[in-house]
Amino acid sequence: MIETYIKKVASSTAQGDAREESYYGSFSNFLESFAEETGKKHIQITTLPQKTEAGNPDFRVWDGRQQIVGYIEAKKWLKDREDRTLSNADIEHFQKMIVALTEIVKIMREIDKIPIC
Repeated sequence: MIETYIKKVASSTAQGDAREESYYGSFSNFLESFAEETGKKHIQITTLPQKTEAGNPDFRVWDGRQQIVGYIEAKKWLKDREDRTLSNADIEHFQKMIVALTEIVKIMREIDKIPIC
C-alpha cells in the first residue's frame, strides 16, 4: 500500500508539471486503503470540502455515519518540495512518516481494547 502510493507520487512528480492538487487522488486512495487495512472500512474521504471554521482543508474524513473525524491539510510537507523532484531522502522521510502513522494506529487499537471503568 505504501509502496504503491509513493510510486504514484513519484510518477506525478516526474512528469514535471504537477501541482499540489495533482497528488490529491493518490492521497485519497491511500487514505481509503489505510482505513480499510486498519479495520475502519466505513471511513469516507471528501477531497477539497467546503470551507470550515478551521479554514480550507484539503480533505475531510468521515466515520461512515455522517460524523466528521477530522481534517487533513496535505500541502504542509509537499509545499516545501514544490517545483522539485523528491530526493531519496525526501522519500525516506515520507516513508518514516507513514510508518509512524501505522504505529499510532496499532497503539490506538490496543487502547481501544482497554475496558473503560
